[in-house]
Amino acid sequence: MSRRTGLAALCAATIAVAACGSAAPAPLPHKATATLTEFKISLDAAKFAAGEDTFSIRNDGKITHEFVVVRTELAPSALPIGSDGGVDEEATDVTAVDEVEDIAAGATGSLTVSLPAGKYVVFCNLPGHYKGGMHAAIEVTERS
Repeated sequence: MSRRTGLAALCAATIAVAACGSAAPAPLPHKATATLTEFKISLDAAKFAAGEDTFSIRNDGKITHEFVVVRTELAPSALPIGSDGGVDEEATDVTAVDEVEDIAAGATGSLTVSLPAGKYVVFCNLPGHYKGGMHAAIEVTERS
């Protein structure tokens, strides 16, 4: 390889690496699809930008579910349980945000909430559903 060809290749590689390193990260979404089944909540995004965030909720299960959003530092599987066996949405370790109740099998719903930066858990609080594993964590971060 000639000196000129080698120098040209080095310059091209340097430019390519610099271009890759300076790419801005993709912005965090403000929308997500939540799919409910027995007994799971699947989200197509788990990190959101702070502000108005919208969940499009689809019940692909065979029974009715609900979609509850709480702010908490607790792990999704460690939410406080009330005397009825469901999550105690009024406990001091959780802050209720909003919910969509009674989403029938095959039905859809939508929930738009204003979320400041923090950690959240979404879950179904119908009898036995949370304990059956119907919960997921989401994180909301400040806009960059």
